[in-house]
Amino acid sequence: MNKKGKRGTIMEAVLSIAIFILAYFFIILEKVNRALVALTGGVFMLILGLFDWNDAFTSFIDWSTITLLFSMMVLVSITQRTGFFEYIALVLAQKVRGEPIRLLIVIACLTAFGSALLDNVTTVLLFVPVLLKLTSILNLPTFPYLLTIILSSNIGGAATLIGDPPNIMIGQAVEHFTFGSFLMHMTPVIVIIFVVTMFFIVLLFQKSLKENIIDKQKLDELNPEEYLEKSPLLYKSLFVLFLTITGFLLHPFLHIELTTIAISGALLLLLLTDNELNAEIVFKEVEWLTLFFFMGLFVLVGGLQATGVIEEISKGIIFVTEGDLPTTAIIILWVSGLASGIVDNIPFVAATIPIIQEFQEYGMMNLDPLWWSLALGACLGGNATLLGASANVVVAGIAASAGKGISFLKFMLYGFPFVLLSLVISTVYIFFRYLLPFLQNTIQ
Repeated sequence: MNKKGKRGTIMEAVLSIAIFILAYFFIILEKVNRALVALTGGVFMLILGLFDWNDAFTSFIDWSTITLLFSMMVLVSITQRTGFFEYIALVLAQKVRGEPIRLLIVIACLTAFGSALLDNVTTVLLFVPVLLKLTSILNLPTFPYLLTIILSSNIGGAATLIGDPPNIMIGQAVEHFTFGSFLMHMTPVIVIIFVVTMFFIVLLFQKSLKENIIDKQKLDELNPEEYLEKSPLLYKSLFVLFLTITGFLLHPFLHIELTTIAISGALLLLLLTDNELNAEIVFKEVEWLTLFFFMGLFVLVGGLQATGVIEEISKGIIFVTEGDLPTTAIIILWVSGLASGIVDNIPFVAATIPIIQEFQEYGMMNLDPLWWSLALGACLGGNATLLGASANVVVAGIAASAGKGISFLKFMLYGFPFVLLSLVISTVYIFFRYLLPFLQNTIQ
Protein backbone atom coordinates (compact mmCIF):
# COMPACT_ATOMS: atom_id res chain seq x y z
CA MET A 1 0.00 0.00 0.00
CA ASN A 2 1.39 3.42 -0.91
CA LYS A 3 1.61 6.32 1.50
CA LYS A 4 -1.41 8.07 0.07
CA GLY A 5 -3.57 4.96 0.49
CA LYS A 6 -2.31 4.42 4.01
CA ARG A 7 -3.09 8.01 4.98
CA GLY A 8 -6.55 7.59 3.46
CA THR A 9 -7.17 4.49 5.55
CA ILE A 10 -6.04 6.27 8.71
CA MET A 11 -8.20 9.28 7.82
CA GLU A 12 -11.24 7.01 7.34
CA ALA A 13 -10.63 5.42 10.73
CA VAL A 14 -10.31 8.86 12.36
CA LEU A 15 -13.52 10.05 10.68
CA SER A 16 -15.47 6.97 11.78
CA ILE A 17 -14.25 7.39 15.38
CA ALA A 18 -15.09 11.12 15.33
CA ILE A 19 -18.63 10.53 14.02
CA PHE A 20 -19.20 7.71 16.50
CA ILE A 21 -18.02 9.83 19.45
CA LEU A 22 -20.11 12.82 18.31
CA ALA A 23 -23.23 10.64 17.95
CA TYR A 24 -22.54 9.06 21.32
CA PHE A 25 -22.23 12.54 22.85
CA PHE A 26 -25.64 13.62 21.55
CA ILE A 27 -27.22 10.34 22.66
CA ILE A 28 -25.88 10.95 26.19
CA LEU A 29 -27.21 14.54 26.17
CA GLU A 30 -30.70 13.20 25.32
CA LYS A 31 -31.68 16.54 23.74
CA VAL A 32 -32.45 14.96 20.36
CA ASN A 33 -34.25 11.67 19.75
CA ARG A 34 -31.57 8.97 19.94
CA ALA A 35 -32.90 7.11 16.88
CA LEU A 36 -32.46 10.29 14.80
CA VAL A 37 -28.94 10.79 16.21
CA ALA A 38 -27.86 7.21 15.43
CA LEU A 39 -29.34 7.26 11.92
CA THR A 40 -27.83 10.69 11.17
CA GLY A 41 -24.40 9.46 12.27
CA GLY A 42 -24.74 6.43 10.00
CA VAL A 43 -25.78 8.60 7.02
CA PHE A 44 -22.78 10.91 7.58
CA MET A 45 -20.52 7.86 7.32
CA LEU A 46 -22.25 6.95 4.05
CA ILE A 47 -21.85 10.49 2.69
CA LEU A 48 -18.13 10.42 3.50
CA GLY A 49 -17.79 7.12 1.64
CA LEU A 50 -16.63 5.05 4.63
CA PHE A 51 -18.88 2.27 3.33
CA ASP A 52 -21.82 1.96 0.91
CA TRP A 53 -25.51 1.16 1.24
CA ASN A 54 -24.89 -2.47 0.30
CA ASP A 55 -22.54 -2.85 3.29
CA ALA A 56 -25.01 -1.11 5.59
CA PHE A 57 -27.94 -3.31 4.62
CA THR A 58 -26.24 -6.66 4.05
CA SER A 59 -23.32 -6.65 6.50
CA PHE A 60 -23.83 -4.16 9.33
CA ILE A 61 -27.52 -4.22 10.26
CA ASP A 62 -28.32 -7.42 12.12
CA TRP A 63 -31.68 -8.15 10.52
CA SER A 64 -32.13 -11.27 12.64
CA THR A 65 -32.13 -9.12 15.78
CA ILE A 66 -34.43 -6.51 14.19
CA THR A 67 -36.87 -9.22 13.05
CA LEU A 68 -36.81 -10.95 16.43
CA LEU A 69 -37.56 -7.65 18.17
CA PHE A 70 -40.35 -6.79 15.73
CA SER A 71 -41.93 -10.23 16.11
CA MET A 72 -41.92 -10.16 19.90
CA MET A 73 -43.29 -6.60 19.89
CA VAL A 74 -46.23 -7.80 17.77
CA LEU A 75 -46.88 -10.75 20.12
CA VAL A 76 -46.67 -8.53 23.21
CA SER A 77 -48.82 -5.79 21.65
CA ILE A 78 -51.69 -8.18 20.85
CA THR A 79 -51.45 -10.05 24.17
CA GLN A 80 -51.39 -6.76 26.09
CA ARG A 81 -54.89 -5.94 24.81
CA THR A 82 -56.33 -8.88 26.75
CA GLY A 83 -55.27 -7.58 30.17
CA PHE A 84 -53.01 -10.60 30.64
CA PHE A 85 -50.02 -8.55 31.80
CA GLU A 86 -52.15 -6.68 34.36
CA TYR A 87 -53.41 -10.04 35.61
CA ILE A 88 -49.89 -11.44 36.03
CA ALA A 89 -48.72 -8.20 37.68
CA LEU A 90 -51.51 -8.30 40.26
CA VAL A 91 -51.04 -11.99 41.03
CA LEU A 92 -47.32 -11.41 41.51
CA ALA A 93 -47.94 -8.36 43.72
CA GLN A 94 -50.33 -10.31 45.94
CA LYS A 95 -47.94 -13.26 46.18
CA VAL A 96 -45.18 -11.05 47.59
CA ARG A 97 -47.70 -9.15 49.75
CA GLY A 98 -46.71 -5.91 48.04
CA GLU A 99 -43.27 -5.92 49.68
CA PRO A 100 -41.03 -3.79 47.39
CA ILE A 101 -37.77 -5.60 48.25
CA ARG A 102 -39.27 -9.07 47.86
CA LEU A 103 -40.77 -7.95 44.57
CA LEU A 104 -37.37 -6.68 43.41
CA ILE A 105 -35.73 -10.02 44.19
CA VAL A 106 -38.51 -12.04 42.53
CA ILE A 107 -38.36 -9.87 39.39
CA ALA A 108 -34.57 -10.27 39.26
CA CYS A 109 -34.71 -14.07 39.63
CA LEU A 110 -37.44 -14.46 37.00
CA THR A 111 -35.59 -12.21 34.56
CA ALA A 112 -32.24 -13.97 35.02
CA PHE A 113 -33.82 -17.41 34.71
CA GLY A 114 -35.86 -16.40 31.66
CA SER A 115 -32.83 -14.83 29.97
CA ALA A 116 -30.84 -18.03 30.44
CA LEU A 117 -33.56 -20.27 28.99
CA LEU A 118 -34.88 -18.00 26.23
CA ASP A 119 -32.67 -15.01 25.48
CA ASN A 120 -32.36 -11.68 27.26
CA VAL A 121 -34.13 -9.58 24.58
CA THR A 122 -37.19 -11.84 24.46
CA THR A 123 -37.32 -11.99 28.26
CA VAL A 124 -37.34 -8.22 28.77
CA LEU A 125 -39.96 -7.80 26.04
CA LEU A 126 -42.23 -10.12 28.03
CA PHE A 127 -41.40 -8.86 31.53
CA VAL A 128 -41.12 -5.07 31.19
CA PRO A 129 -44.83 -4.49 30.37
CA VAL A 130 -45.73 -6.56 33.46
CA LEU A 131 -43.27 -4.59 35.57
CA LEU A 132 -44.58 -1.21 34.43
CA LYS A 133 -48.15 -2.25 35.29
CA LEU A 134 -46.97 -3.56 38.64
CA THR A 135 -45.10 -0.43 39.71
CA SER A 136 -48.05 1.69 38.58
CA ILE A 137 -50.53 -0.35 40.64
CA LEU A 138 -48.30 -0.30 43.74
CA ASN A 139 -47.18 3.31 43.19
CA LEU A 140 -43.50 2.30 43.27
CA PRO A 141 -40.55 4.06 41.57
CA THR A 142 -39.75 2.31 38.29
CA PHE A 143 -36.00 2.99 38.03
CA PRO A 144 -34.78 0.45 40.63
CA TYR A 145 -36.87 -2.27 38.96
CA LEU A 146 -35.89 -1.34 35.40
CA LEU A 147 -32.22 -1.26 36.43
CA THR A 148 -32.63 -4.66 38.06
CA ILE A 149 -34.27 -6.14 34.96
CA ILE A 150 -31.46 -4.89 32.70
CA LEU A 151 -28.67 -6.12 34.97
CA SER A 152 -30.38 -9.48 35.57
CA SER A 153 -31.13 -10.05 31.89
CA ASN A 154 -27.51 -9.57 30.82
CA ILE A 155 -26.11 -11.57 33.74
CA GLY A 156 -28.61 -14.41 33.28
CA GLY A 157 -28.16 -14.41 29.50
CA ALA A 158 -24.43 -15.04 29.94
CA ALA A 159 -25.09 -18.38 31.63
CA THR A 160 -26.11 -20.40 28.57
CA LEU A 161 -25.34 -20.89 24.89
CA ILE A 162 -28.60 -19.28 23.73
CA GLY A 163 -28.93 -16.55 26.38
CA ASP A 164 -26.93 -13.82 24.61
CA PRO A 165 -25.80 -13.36 20.96
CA PRO A 166 -22.03 -13.38 21.79
CA ASN A 167 -22.44 -16.85 23.34
CA ILE A 168 -24.24 -18.10 20.23
CA MET A 169 -21.43 -16.74 18.03
CA ILE A 170 -18.71 -18.32 20.19
CA GLY A 171 -20.62 -21.61 20.29
CA GLN A 172 -20.75 -21.64 16.48
CA ALA A 173 -17.03 -20.81 16.20
CA VAL A 174 -15.82 -23.56 18.59
CA GLU A 175 -16.95 -27.03 17.54
CA HIS A 176 -16.54 -28.73 20.93
CA PHE A 177 -18.63 -26.11 22.78
CA THR A 178 -22.14 -27.41 23.47
CA PHE A 179 -25.12 -26.22 25.52
CA GLY A 180 -23.71 -28.31 28.39
CA SER A 181 -20.27 -26.69 28.03
CA PHE A 182 -21.72 -23.25 28.75
CA LEU A 183 -23.70 -24.59 31.70
CA MET A 184 -20.56 -26.17 33.14
CA HIS A 185 -18.17 -23.26 32.58
CA MET A 186 -20.32 -20.12 32.64
CA THR A 187 -23.17 -20.85 35.05
CA PRO A 188 -21.09 -21.23 38.28
CA VAL A 189 -19.53 -17.76 38.04
CA ILE A 190 -22.77 -16.21 36.73
CA VAL A 191 -24.65 -17.47 39.82
CA ILE A 192 -22.02 -15.85 42.05
CA ILE A 193 -22.14 -12.56 40.13
CA PHE A 194 -25.95 -12.54 40.23
CA VAL A 195 -26.08 -13.09 44.01
CA VAL A 196 -23.44 -10.41 44.68
CA THR A 197 -25.18 -7.97 42.31
CA MET A 198 -28.55 -8.50 44.00
CA PHE A 199 -26.99 -7.98 47.43
CA PHE A 200 -25.71 -4.53 46.40
CA ILE A 201 -28.93 -3.60 44.54
CA VAL A 202 -30.97 -4.33 47.67
CA LEU A 203 -28.43 -2.40 49.73
CA LEU A 204 -28.66 0.59 47.38
CA PHE A 205 -32.44 0.80 47.12
CA GLN A 206 -33.62 -0.72 50.39
CA LYS A 207 -34.21 2.59 52.13
CA SER A 208 -35.93 4.37 49.21
CA LEU A 209 -38.21 1.40 48.44
CA LYS A 210 -39.26 0.91 52.05
CA GLU A 211 -40.35 4.55 52.20
CA ASN A 212 -43.12 3.76 49.70
CA ILE A 213 -46.26 2.98 51.67
CA ILE A 214 -48.44 0.35 50.02
CA ASP A 215 -52.05 -0.08 51.02
CA LYS A 216 -52.02 -3.87 51.48
CA GLN A 217 -55.72 -3.99 52.25
CA LYS A 218 -56.48 -2.27 48.95
CA LEU A 219 -54.11 -4.69 47.22
CA ASP A 220 -55.88 -7.70 48.73
CA GLU A 221 -59.25 -6.34 47.65
CA LEU A 222 -58.18 -6.18 44.01
CA ASN A 223 -59.32 -9.13 41.92
CA PRO A 224 -56.77 -9.96 39.19
CA GLU A 225 -59.41 -11.75 37.08
CA GLU A 226 -61.36 -8.51 36.69
CA TYR A 227 -58.49 -7.18 34.57
CA LEU A 228 -58.49 -10.26 32.35
CA GLU A 229 -60.63 -10.01 29.22
CA LYS A 230 -61.80 -13.60 28.70
CA SER A 231 -62.34 -13.55 24.97
CA PRO A 232 -61.17 -15.55 21.93
CA LEU A 233 -58.38 -12.98 21.58
CA LEU A 234 -57.01 -13.97 25.01
CA TYR A 235 -56.98 -17.70 24.26
CA LYS A 236 -55.44 -17.22 20.81
CA SER A 237 -52.75 -14.89 22.22
CA LEU A 238 -51.82 -17.23 25.07
CA PHE A 239 -51.83 -20.25 22.77
CA VAL A 240 -49.44 -18.65 20.25
CA LEU A 241 -47.29 -17.12 23.01
CA PHE A 242 -47.00 -20.56 24.61
CA LEU A 243 -46.09 -22.14 21.26
CA THR A 244 -43.44 -19.47 20.61
CA ILE A 245 -41.82 -19.78 24.05
CA THR A 246 -41.88 -23.59 23.73
CA GLY A 247 -40.14 -23.17 20.38
CA PHE A 248 -37.47 -21.02 22.04
CA LEU A 249 -36.90 -23.63 24.73
CA LEU A 250 -36.65 -26.43 22.15
CA HIS A 251 -34.42 -24.33 19.89
CA PRO A 252 -31.25 -26.40 20.57
CA PHE A 253 -33.08 -29.57 19.55
CA LEU A 254 -35.23 -28.24 16.69
CA HIS A 255 -32.26 -26.56 14.98
CA ILE A 256 -34.54 -23.71 13.91
CA GLU A 257 -33.31 -20.14 14.41
CA LEU A 258 -34.90 -18.11 17.20
CA THR A 259 -35.82 -15.41 14.68
CA THR A 260 -37.67 -17.93 12.52
CA ILE A 261 -39.64 -19.17 15.52
CA ALA A 262 -40.48 -15.59 16.59
CA ILE A 263 -41.63 -14.36 13.18
CA SER A 264 -43.69 -17.55 12.69
CA GLY A 265 -45.43 -16.93 16.03
CA ALA A 266 -46.12 -13.28 15.19
CA LEU A 267 -47.54 -14.07 11.74
CA LEU A 268 -49.65 -16.92 13.12
CA LEU A 269 -51.18 -14.66 15.78
CA LEU A 270 -51.82 -11.88 13.24
CA LEU A 271 -53.61 -14.36 10.97
CA LEU A 272 -55.66 -15.85 13.82
CA THR A 273 -56.76 -12.44 15.11
CA ASP A 274 -57.24 -10.65 11.78
CA ASN A 275 -61.05 -10.53 12.15
CA GLU A 276 -60.85 -9.14 15.71
CA LEU A 277 -57.86 -6.83 15.44
CA ASN A 278 -56.70 -5.02 12.32
CA ALA A 279 -53.00 -5.62 11.60
CA GLU A 280 -52.53 -1.89 10.90
CA ILE A 281 -53.45 -1.11 14.52
CA VAL A 282 -50.94 -3.66 15.78
CA PHE A 283 -48.18 -2.29 13.55
CA LYS A 284 -48.83 1.24 14.84
CA GLU A 285 -48.10 0.02 18.38
CA VAL A 286 -44.72 -1.49 17.46
CA GLU A 287 -41.77 0.38 19.04
CA TRP A 288 -40.51 1.69 15.69
CA LEU A 289 -38.18 4.24 17.31
CA THR A 290 -36.41 1.42 19.15
CA LEU A 291 -36.05 -0.59 15.93
CA PHE A 292 -34.69 2.39 13.99
CA PHE A 293 -32.31 3.19 16.84
CA PHE A 294 -30.96 -0.35 16.57
CA MET A 295 -30.49 0.08 12.83
CA GLY A 296 -28.62 3.34 13.33
CA LEU A 297 -26.48 1.86 16.08
CA PHE A 298 -25.61 -1.18 13.97
CA VAL A 299 -24.55 1.12 11.11
CA LEU A 300 -22.48 3.35 13.43
CA VAL A 301 -20.61 0.37 14.85
CA GLY A 302 -20.38 -1.07 11.34
CA GLY A 303 -18.49 2.07 10.32
CA LEU A 304 -15.91 1.34 13.00
CA GLN A 305 -15.72 -2.21 11.72
CA ALA A 306 -15.43 -1.18 8.05
CA THR A 307 -12.54 1.20 8.75
CA GLY A 308 -10.68 -1.45 10.76
CA VAL A 309 -11.01 0.23 14.17
CA ILE A 310 -12.49 -2.79 15.95
CA GLU A 311 -10.06 -5.18 14.26
CA GLU A 312 -7.10 -3.02 15.33
CA ILE A 313 -8.30 -3.14 18.94
CA SER A 314 -8.39 -6.93 18.72
CA LYS A 315 -4.95 -7.12 17.07
CA GLY A 316 -3.60 -4.78 19.74
CA ILE A 317 -4.39 -7.47 22.30
CA ILE A 318 -2.02 -9.88 20.53
CA PHE A 319 0.68 -7.22 20.31
CA VAL A 320 0.50 -6.40 24.03
CA THR A 321 0.29 -9.99 25.32
CA GLU A 322 2.77 -11.57 22.87
CA GLY A 323 0.77 -14.79 23.00
CA ASP A 324 1.06 -15.36 26.76
CA LEU A 325 -2.09 -17.28 27.81
CA PRO A 326 -2.70 -15.83 31.33
CA THR A 327 -2.07 -12.24 30.23
CA THR A 328 -4.13 -12.69 27.07
CA ALA A 329 -7.11 -14.18 28.93
CA ILE A 330 -7.25 -11.34 31.47
CA ILE A 331 -6.81 -8.63 28.82
CA ILE A 332 -9.51 -10.16 26.59
CA LEU A 333 -11.86 -10.27 29.59
CA TRP A 334 -11.35 -6.61 30.48
CA VAL A 335 -11.08 -5.18 26.97
CA SER A 336 -14.22 -6.98 25.79
CA GLY A 337 -16.00 -6.01 29.03
CA LEU A 338 -15.19 -2.31 28.77
CA ALA A 339 -15.62 -2.14 24.97
CA SER A 340 -19.02 -3.86 25.14
CA GLY A 341 -20.26 -1.09 27.41
CA ILE A 342 -19.59 1.45 24.66
CA VAL A 343 -20.29 -0.36 21.39
CA ASP A 344 -22.58 -3.27 20.64
CA ASN A 345 -20.83 -6.50 21.64
CA ILE A 346 -21.83 -8.40 18.48
CA PRO A 347 -19.37 -6.80 15.99
CA PHE A 348 -16.62 -6.74 18.63
CA VAL A 349 -17.00 -10.48 19.21
CA ALA A 350 -17.17 -11.09 15.45
CA ALA A 351 -13.83 -9.28 15.03
CA THR A 352 -12.21 -10.99 18.02
CA ILE A 353 -13.12 -14.61 17.17
CA PRO A 354 -10.66 -14.95 14.22
CA ILE A 355 -7.98 -13.18 16.27
CA ILE A 356 -8.28 -15.76 19.06
CA GLN A 357 -8.22 -18.56 16.49
CA GLU A 358 -4.88 -17.19 15.23
CA PHE A 359 -3.31 -17.84 18.64
CA GLN A 360 -2.89 -21.48 17.61
CA GLU A 361 -0.14 -20.27 15.31
CA TYR A 362 1.71 -19.10 18.44
CA GLY A 363 1.67 -22.69 19.72
CA MET A 364 -1.19 -22.02 22.15
CA MET A 365 -3.21 -25.22 21.92
CA ASN A 366 -5.73 -24.71 24.75
CA LEU A 367 -7.76 -21.69 23.72
CA ASP A 368 -10.74 -22.43 25.99
CA PRO A 369 -9.76 -19.91 28.72
CA LEU A 370 -9.70 -17.19 26.05
CA TRP A 371 -13.15 -18.14 24.78
CA TRP A 372 -14.64 -18.07 28.29
CA SER A 373 -12.94 -14.73 28.96
CA LEU A 374 -14.45 -13.30 25.77
CA ALA A 375 -17.92 -14.64 26.60
CA LEU A 376 -17.88 -13.25 30.14
CA GLY A 377 -16.49 -9.87 29.13
CA ALA A 378 -18.81 -9.33 26.15
CA CYS A 379 -21.99 -10.39 27.96
CA LEU A 380 -21.36 -8.74 31.34
CA GLY A 381 -19.87 -5.55 29.87
CA GLY A 382 -23.24 -4.75 28.32
CA ASN A 383 -24.48 -3.57 31.72
CA ALA A 384 -22.21 -0.49 31.66
CA THR A 385 -24.47 1.77 29.56
CA LEU A 386 -27.86 1.82 27.87
CA LEU A 387 -26.11 1.15 24.54
CA GLY A 388 -24.09 -1.81 25.80
CA ALA A 389 -26.59 -4.56 25.01
CA SER A 390 -29.71 -5.09 22.92
CA ALA A 391 -31.80 -5.79 26.03
CA ASN A 392 -30.87 -2.40 27.50
CA VAL A 393 -32.07 -0.54 24.42
CA VAL A 394 -35.34 -2.49 24.39
CA VAL A 395 -36.06 -1.79 28.07
CA ALA A 396 -35.26 1.91 27.64
CA GLY A 397 -37.51 2.11 24.57
CA ILE A 398 -40.52 0.46 26.24
CA ALA A 399 -40.04 2.55 29.40
CA ALA A 400 -39.83 5.79 27.39
CA SER A 401 -43.06 4.93 25.54
CA ALA A 402 -44.77 4.48 28.92
CA GLY A 403 -43.48 7.86 30.16
CA LYS A 404 -40.89 6.23 32.44
CA GLY A 405 -37.73 7.03 30.50
CA ILE A 406 -34.29 6.08 31.84
CA SER A 407 -31.56 8.73 31.82
CA PHE A 408 -28.38 7.59 30.04
CA LEU A 409 -26.08 9.14 32.65
CA LYS A 410 -28.15 7.91 35.60
CA PHE A 411 -28.06 4.36 34.32
CA MET A 412 -24.31 4.54 33.65
CA LEU A 413 -23.73 5.83 37.18
CA TYR A 414 -25.16 2.53 38.48
CA GLY A 415 -24.31 0.19 35.61
CA PHE A 416 -20.60 0.89 35.21
CA PRO A 417 -19.66 0.04 38.85
CA PHE A 418 -21.63 -3.21 38.56
CA VAL A 419 -19.65 -4.09 35.42
CA LEU A 420 -16.37 -3.46 37.24
CA LEU A 421 -17.57 -5.66 40.09
CA SER A 422 -18.58 -8.41 37.63
CA LEU A 423 -15.24 -8.26 35.84
CA VAL A 424 -13.30 -8.48 39.13
CA ILE A 425 -15.26 -11.60 40.12
CA SER A 426 -14.76 -13.04 36.61
CA THR A 427 -11.02 -12.36 36.82
CA VAL A 428 -10.76 -14.33 40.06
CA TYR A 429 -12.84 -17.15 38.55
CA ILE A 430 -10.81 -17.30 35.32
CA PHE A 431 -7.53 -17.27 37.25
CA PHE A 432 -8.35 -20.04 39.73
CA ARG A 433 -10.30 -22.29 37.36
CA TYR A 434 -8.13 -22.05 34.22
CA LEU A 435 -4.95 -20.02 34.62
CA LEU A 436 -3.62 -21.37 37.92
CA PRO A 437 -3.69 -25.02 36.71
CA PHE A 438 -1.99 -23.86 33.47
CA LEU A 439 0.75 -22.04 35.41
CA GLN A 440 1.27 -25.05 37.70
CA ASN A 441 1.64 -27.37 34.69
CA THR A 442 4.07 -24.94 33.08
CA ILE A 443 6.27 -24.88 36.20
CA GLN A 444 6.25 -28.68 36.43
